[in-house]
Amino acid sequence: MRSLNFCLLVFALISYSVHSQKLKVKDSVNLNQKEISKFNAKALIIPTVLMTYGVIGLESDGLEGLNLNIRNEVVEDIDEKFTIDDFSQYAPALTVYALNNLGIEGKHNLRDRTIILGTSYLLMSGTVISLKSLTKVERPDHSSFNSFPSGHTATAFLGAEFLWQEYKDVSVWYGISGYLVATGTGFFRIYNNKHWLTDVAMGAGIGILSTKIAYWTFPFINEHIFKSRKNKNVGMITPFYDGKDFGIGMLLTLD
Repeated sequence: MRSLNFCLLVFALISYSVHSQKLKVKDSVNLNQKEISKFNAKALIIPTVLMTYGVIGLESDGLEGLNLNIRNEVVEDIDEKFTIDDFSQYAPALTVYALNNLGIEGKHNLRDRTIILGTSYLLMSGTVISLKSLTKVERPDHSSFNSFPSGHTATAFLGAEFLWQEYKDVSVWYGISGYLVATGTGFFRIYNNKHWLTDVAMGAGIGILSTKIAYWTFPFINEHIFKSRKNKNVGMITPFYDGKDFGIGMLLTLD
């Protein structure tokens, strides 16, 4: 069980590193939109580390050996599988809308946050689909050759960062809970023998980075693409990938 324990330790360190970095953020309730969306190079550290680990794992004999050890322990020691990851991947992002419906306002209004979320999904899904097609890594259960990176994990961490950005000024615990759910999603992708640890690390990095980029670019997108629609209905079509199927979702906001 040493490899599985190492896997759990990696997830714990990832979660702790993300939260410890975020808890250093000062209260920014009164910041204007430009300050909120300002690029911060330090914010690249965590997703870069995760993605670097994932990429190195494609060629590293040591990391490939770790992947195999974890897979072997999952197959040998765990009989019962849980499909909670098929649903938990969407929980952090949906929580943003649920909290708003409960009267707990986030950083952006319905229209603006939907644009940001749509941009995040476009970036994430495009990256994940492209890498799956290029790398053709076989899944641990031998079901297909689209293991790298984990789309479920990318979706979950995208939503976790989205939840953090929208509600960190209300309470840091909203963001922390989102990241815990995302980390659990990644763990269960390995637990269910659907992904390697390197797939999950790469997916987490892509998800976090996609949302960060969406927030940084929102002022430009809002000014040059959606400016003329500020008082109109806004629709957005977004591709998605759930680990098995490709699809298109439509986001619609009404002012």
